[in-house]
Amino acid sequence: MVAYVIIPGIDGSDEKHWQTAWEARWGASAVRIAPASWAEPDLADWVAAIGAAHTAAVRRDDRVVLVAHSLGCWAAAEWLVSAPPHGVAAFLVAPPDPRGPAFPRQAAPAFADLRARPLPCPGLVVASDDDPYCDPAASAALADAWRVPRRVLAGHGHLNSGSGLGEWTAGLDLLAEVAG
Repeated sequence: MVAYVIIPGIDGSDEKHWQTAWEARWGASAVRIAPASWAEPDLADWVAAIGAAHTAAVRRDDRVVLVAHSLGCWAAAEWLVSAPPHGVAAFLVAPPDPRGPAFPRQAAPAFADLRARPLPCPGLVVASDDDPYCDPAASAALADAWRVPRRVLAGHGHLNSGSGLGEWTAGLDLLAEVAG
């Protein structure tokens, strides 16, 4: 069995988001982070929320997969490099490019100056070739810096609720690459 830590982006993931569908599918095996700063993300708050969710998840299973979307990918990466845990993998979907023109600098200034560093665990970056927050070259650079493979999907935008992915069963197949 595997436990999952769900790490959404700004404002969390709504009821139409694939993360919410997966959380419902996994039931008690999933723990969603609960930072106090959803709308104006504070990096320290999000990293602490990931730590708390991870602690809850390891009570369920000793293998944990971080399932992150958008800005949540950066919080996950920062948590991983700050306190490398054992038995963790990272599924990083649609990380935004902090140097890109669409990055939410006003709402998340603490995230704007982050640099990708090698992750201490297996992982996978999933990107779309038309993500307005991260072009293909930037997602390739992030995956290289994090030292994880990357899969690029065609025409899915930011891989969020607006992408119409629903339960995103193809994403579950990609998740299996890191979840085992």
